[in-house]
Amino acid sequence: MLTFFKKYKFFGIVFLIISIIIITIIYSVMKPQEVLRVYQPADVTAELVDTTMQYVKKYHTIADFSLINQNGKTVTQEDYADKIYVADFFFTTCQTICPIMTDHMVKIQEELKNDDDILLLSHTVTPEIDSVPQLKKYAVEKGVNDAKWNLVTGDKKEIYDLARKSYLAAKDVPYEEYDLIHTENFVLVDKKKRIRGFYDGTDPEAIETLLHDIEVLKKEYSEK
Repeated sequence: MLTFFKKYKFFGIVFLIISIIIITIIYSVMKPQEVLRVYQPADVTAELVDTTMQYVKKYHTIADFSLINQNGKTVTQEDYADKIYVADFFFTTCQTICPIMTDHMVKIQEELKNDDDILLLSHTVTPEIDSVPQLKKYAVEKGVNDAKWNLVTGDKKEIYDLARKSYLAAKDVPYEEYDLIHTENFVLVDKKKRIRGFYDGTDPEAIETLLHDIEVLKKEYSEK
């Protein structure tokens, strides 16, 4: 009996290896491909959506914009054309959630520093305070890579419209109050200007999920 097993030991090992390879291939083929959801205003809690947008169920994209970055350069959607990007809203004098959010944006910047397909975009919600020099000072302090990450200021209503009507990242309050309650959300935007995910910018685990989802989104484009 032992002689029999010794005789066929090599073939048994080969058979086992081939079986593992075949099972792995079958599993890979049958495993559903991970695809990120495309978010519409109707999918998001009404508190975060402008009343004029709450019933939009399809075709939602980020509106065109023209803002000024930390270097005094005009930044438009053309600068983000054919790019995946992460957007958020903050202000430089914030002492609560903003420092944590910025630190996490720095982490994302470092993780993806060699990936030219991924950019970052942070909008100030206090443009009357966050002038270009103020944004530049903040950028230098935080280690912002100008080639990858724009901190932008500009017309207050335009920024508020973007927060409420495009990125769905601020609590809806009347414009006449000229006040904005921004959220901690990081928003993942694809190359078609569509929202593909919301992430708590203060939560380290959510940042890891965001980094994972960016890879999923990149794969979606690479396989087309």
